[in-house]
Amino acid sequence: MDHMTLMVALIVLLALAFDFINGFHDTANAIASSVSTRALRPRVAIILAASMNFLGALMFTGVAKTIGGKVTDPFKLEHGLTVICATLVGAIIWNLVTWWLGIPSSSSHALIGALAGAAIASEGWNGINYSGFSTILIGLIASPIVAFILGYIVMFILKHLFANSNPRYVNRMFRTGQIATAALQSFTHGTNDAQKAMGIITMALVAGKFQDHLDVPLWVKISAATAMALGTSMGGWKIIKTMGTKIFKIEPINGFAADLTGATVIFTATMTHLPASTTHAITSAILGVGSAKRFSSVRWDTAGRILISWIVTIPVSAVMAAILYWIFSIFQ
Repeated sequence: MDHMTLMVALIVLLALAFDFINGFHDTANAIASSVSTRALRPRVAIILAASMNFLGALMFTGVAKTIGGKVTDPFKLEHGLTVICATLVGAIIWNLVTWWLGIPSSSSHALIGALAGAAIASEGWNGINYSGFSTILIGLIASPIVAFILGYIVMFILKHLFANSNPRYVNRMFRTGQIATAALQSFTHGTNDAQKAMGIITMALVAGKFQDHLDVPLWVKISAATAMALGTSMGGWKIIKTMGTKIFKIEPINGFAADLTGATVIFTATMTHLPASTTHAITSAILGVGSAKRFSSVRWDTAGRILISWIVTIPVSAVMAAILYWIFSIFQ
C-alpha cells in the first residue's frame, strides 16, 4: 500500500472518528429538552436520536459538497491530505475539550475553522475561497440569530394560545408532542452534521486523486451515517445537563417550541446546502423560548459562557490546525 493510500485511509478513519464524537457531543441538541421534561426516558431518547440521525444522514449531500469545495479548493491544494489530516485532528481535540467541560460548542465551527487554518498554513491566504467561506460564515452567524427570534415568536404564540388552559392538560399534550419534535430534531441533525464528515472524506478522495468530482460515494454516506448514529447512541450527558437544566427550567411546552424551532432552522440550512451549527440553533432556540416565557428566567451567566465558546471556537480551531499542519508537514 503506497503512502497516498495510507494517508487517505487514515483521513477516513479520522473523519469517522470526528463524526462519532460529533454524535455524542451533539446528542444533547436533539434530546436534552425531552429528557429534562421527562417526555422521554434517557435510553429511549438516545435510541430515537441515533435512529433518526442515521436516517437523516443518508438523505442529502448538498452540505457535503459545500464543505468539500467551498472553504478551499481540494483540486488546487499542493499538500491537501496533510491539510485535511490537520483539520480533523484539530477539530477532534476541540470537540473533546468542550465535551469534557460540558460546553455545547459547535462541531461545525470547529471543523470549518480548522480547515481554514490548515489551508492558510499550507497555501497562505490565497488558500481560502473567500466567497464560499464568507457565505458559510454568514450562514453560521445568521442561524442562531434566526433561531433565537423564531423561538421567541413560537413561544410567544403558544403562551397566549394556552394561557387559560389546564396546566396538566397542556403538559401532557406537549410531552407527547416532544416525542415528535425530538425525532424531527434528530433527523435534521443527521441531514446536516453527518454531511460534514462526508464532505471531508470526499475532499480527501479528490486530493488523493482517487476521484475527480465532489459527488459523495455511497460507501461514504453509509460509513458517516453509521459513525454518527453510533456516537449518538453513546450520549453526551454533561452537555445534556447544560442544555436541559442550566439555561432555564424547561417545561414541555418550552421544549416543544425549542425543538420545533431548532429543527426548522437546521433543515432550512440543509435545503440551502449550508452547514449550520445544530448546537447554536437549538441553544439559541432555547434562549429565545426562555426569553418569551420570562426574560429573567434565563440563566444569562450560563448563556454568556456558551456565547464565549461560540466566539472563540473558529479562531482557536484555526490556530490549532495551523500548528498541527506545520508539525505534520515535517513528516510529509
